[in-house]
Amino acid sequence: MAFDAAYIRSLLRTIPDFPQKGIQFIDIFPLFQSPAAVKMVIDHIVGHVKSSISKSIDAVVGLDARGFLFGPLVAQQLGVAFAPVRKQGKLPGNTVQVSYAKEYGEDIFEMEADSIQAGHNVLIIDDLMATGGSARAAGELVKKKGGRVCTYVFLVELVELQGVDQLDAPVFSLLKY
Repeated sequence: MAFDAAYIRSLLRTIPDFPQKGIQFIDIFPLFQSPAAVKMVIDHIVGHVKSSISKSIDAVVGLDARGFLFGPLVAQQLGVAFAPVRKQGKLPGNTVQVSYAKEYGEDIFEMEADSIQAGHNVLIIDDLMATGGSARAAGELVKKKGGRVCTYVFLVELVELQGVDQLDAPVFSLLKY
């Protein structure tokens, strides 16, 4: 089934003033009411990666929390490992961490210290890119472990916020707002 951006966009909804006044939150959860839509999104991402990334991907890194919805599915389709990046204090064992600014505050991301190996080629995935701060932080975690970010993938990109300018690898966004 070919990717139908208009159909996927029709499944998303905008929630005004969430999580705080002035933010127009794009809710992706209605997408998951349609297994066919989820399959369409995952197939499109995997097809893009296979056709446009010259290096083989060794791991998919998904950002807390909605990147966890797409990351394992993409990793499974690519036949590679999945590594979660979580907010501080949510992962067991030894972790590496980095602080970052996001659209409406600051936070700290962590990744388990042994989840990415030196030389790994990594795809970073999240549901939405706004300012690019959280994706950039995930990229910094990958680099701390000696990995290379080959691409960033987002279901939604908020173009006006120019988050792509914060990232140092190609960006693939399925929908742009």
